[in-house]
Amino acid sequence: MRNLLMPSDDHPGEIAEFFARGWTSPTAVFVLDRGDGTLAGFVEAGTRPYAEGCDTTPVGYLEMWWIDEDVRRRGHGASLVRVAEEWARSQGCREMASDTQLDNDRSFAAHRALGYEEVERIICFRRTL
Repeated sequence: MRNLLMPSDDHPGEIAEFFARGWTSPTAVFVLDRGDGTLAGFVEAGTRPYAEGCDTTPVGYLEMWWIDEDVRRRGHGASLVRVAEEWARSQGCREMASDTQLDNDRSFAAHRALGYEEVERIICFRRTL
């Protein structure tokens, strides 16, 4: 599901590197079980010291959120996000933030439907040195 959300030629290597480095902030993953031993979605939540448009610290953050096409628009994604929000509250967060690509209209609409407000648009740059 992570590859569906963020395609990469070396996703297994990136995940291994992530776990090898460790993560200093609390992180949690919540999954949508189809009831037959397979998964239909997940949300990965974390905390960050800062997020655009937020006034408090730490801030809960929806790091990744995926629901399989065949079960979308049934409230499953909203349920996962609400569980992630409760988890963030248990970590002392009073705000929850997220992001999406500028052209991801589906994600934008899903966030808006759950009460998230757009606070900023940015374009990020990089250069190999």
